[in-house]
Amino acid sequence: MTVTVHPSAVVDPAARLGEGVVVGPFCCVGSEVELGDGVRLVSHVVVEGRTRVGAGSVVYPFAVLGTPPQDLKYRGEPSELVIGRNNRIREHVTMNPGTEGGGMMTVVGDSGLFMVGAHVAHDCRIGDHVILANNATLAGHVVVGDYAILGGLSAVHQFVRIGSHAMIGGMSGVENDVIPYGLVMGERARLSGLNLVGLERRGYSRDDIQALRAAYRVLFGPEGTLAGRLEEVAGTFQDHPVVGDIVAFLRVKTSRAVCQPRAENGG
Repeated sequence: MTVTVHPSAVVDPAARLGEGVVVGPFCCVGSEVELGDGVRLVSHVVVEGRTRVGAGSVVYPFAVLGTPPQDLKYRGEPSELVIGRNNRIREHVTMNPGTEGGGMMTVVGDSGLFMVGAHVAHDCRIGDHVILANNATLAGHVVVGDYAILGGLSAVHQFVRIGSHAMIGGMSGVENDVIPYGLVMGERARLSGLNLVGLERRGYSRDDIQALRAAYRVLFGPEGTLAGRLEEVAGTFQDHPVVGDIVAFLRVKTSRAVCQPRAENGG
């Protein structure tokens, strides 16, 4: 398989292009870029900096990958943007590399879909099979687990964690961590239950779903403290790995609180 570069594209001779790479019209590819086998830049794509794009990924017009992070603390350190295999990166998507304060690397997993205008900021860690719908925005240092879905026009605060299989409703502002399998929505997002539709689509068993629902009722019930309820759930559901995902997530010490359901009085 040969590399195909349109005559109007500008590709630095030092860029590393795998077998079968296609660089379409008016693309710009920098000297430290690596494009894996079969990557296709459709047209008008800019890939700069220390950026790796995994095999089989397709990048659509006017996407910009690897330009300096939008962080005033960035001083030109040689940070990286690493994008996995088989991603679909649609028009006007932007992804930035890491910074010294965040581990020097932004990482995007495999088989994701990043719809028009989505943004992945510096030092984010994105899992596999993640979907960012149109204009979904991640601030710096955000962690997104596998199979999470972020609805259109949603925005995630810096350092927030989105658990695996979580669903973020469109136009939601997410300021706090979202548990795995959680469903959140609202102008200032509140937990609204479990992502039951996503669980069913992914083939989770009825027993798993029932265990998650029972654990959720205990975790976010009115009695005691969250720490106490967490230990109760850990003991009661120790034979259910899916509940264990939530327990492990909540035991991690972070700078952000956990997204909670809205109180019955509306608070």
